[in-house]
Amino acid sequence: MRLTLFGKIGEMGILFVTLAGHGHVTPTLAVVEELVRRGAEVDYATGAEHAEAVIAAGARWVELPALPDFRPTSPNPIDEWFQHYFKAMSATYPVLLDRCQTVRPDLICYDATNWPARLVARKYGIPAVRTMPHTASNEHHKVMDVDLDRYLTDDTARFAAEHGVELDPWSTVEAPEECSVVFLPREFQPYGETFDETFHFVGPVLGSRLAQEWSPRRTDLPLLYVSLGSVLSDAAFYRACIDQFADGTWHVAMNARDVEAPANFDVRTWFPQPAVLKHANVFISHGGMNSTMEALHQGVPLVIVPQTPEQSANADRVAELGLGERVDDHTELRAAVERVASSDTIRSNLDRMRAAIDAGGGAVRAADVILSRALRAA
Repeated sequence: MRLTLFGKIGEMGILFVTLAGHGHVTPTLAVVEELVRRGAEVDYATGAEHAEAVIAAGARWVELPALPDFRPTSPNPIDEWFQHYFKAMSATYPVLLDRCQTVRPDLICYDATNWPARLVARKYGIPAVRTMPHTASNEHHKVMDVDLDRYLTDDTARFAAEHGVELDPWSTVEAPEECSVVFLPREFQPYGETFDETFHFVGPVLGSRLAQEWSPRRTDLPLLYVSLGSVLSDAAFYRACIDQFADGTWHVAMNARDVEAPANFDVRTWFPQPAVLKHANVFISHGGMNSTMEALHQGVPLVIVPQTPEQSANADRVAELGLGERVDDHTELRAAVERVASSDTIRSNLDRMRAAIDAGGGAVRAADVILSRALRAA
């Protein structure tokens, strides 16, 4: 099929839209690489912090207004976050409108949270694919249990009236699309069997990141990898890790800043995560979906210390499927690591999940789905 359609693919222009968030941009990069390899012309609309990454994947960068720093003033940050993010998203709408009027793509491939791209696609009649780096929603499972009407009713009404579009609070996070690519295996998705053929569960996509290299300083000890991701930091958590693993029975690679640790620790501000996970025996993680999927891709058991509601849901799903444990008490980290490292049951469950990930098809299947959607609409 690919050879027969290569001429059409070579003439195809695809616009990816993901404003911000490493957890949202990173999964798309391997798909961009695959589409470019097949001859598609890919533009990528995102903030400046991701420009280098999308260019390295083979796309042309289209600049979107940056996501402003989030500095909440209320005791409950969520009271301010949704309006903050909505304002940032609103600023991308005129940029995307102008771009698609000037350089009309054959397809728009947009992150599920980037609702302006969906509106632009509808306005110009451009076929679209929604990408989802988190669990999908339907009548059986909701990815977000929040009263969005409380936060966004006035904002969405003003935007809809100003621009002559249909928009309500929930359609900023969840709106049906003819084609959705979900970057996790169906077996990880809660109620996965209830999602119809418009949802394509391709599993994690790592692309060229799998070629990254890293070697542990100690090869005579089991390796524990510790990371709270690229955004979060927790001094008490890092101190708990140092206190509980300072005896030298584990070699610990820990992603942290300004932390003094004993000789069996390798502390850095950044690690090539997929490369580290190739060597890891256990991963203590915040439970972001990218980190969770990368660990499962390598068959590494997880100990999750969630920091946000979404990460809590991921941690519960990992525990439910027997792929690791959730830990809310920092004093229990060592015990949890020892349990998951020695569990034959968890090892068997990880092997089954790796098989499901392999069957998902990854970036190759994602590219197949995207191109098929574009060619059907051509």
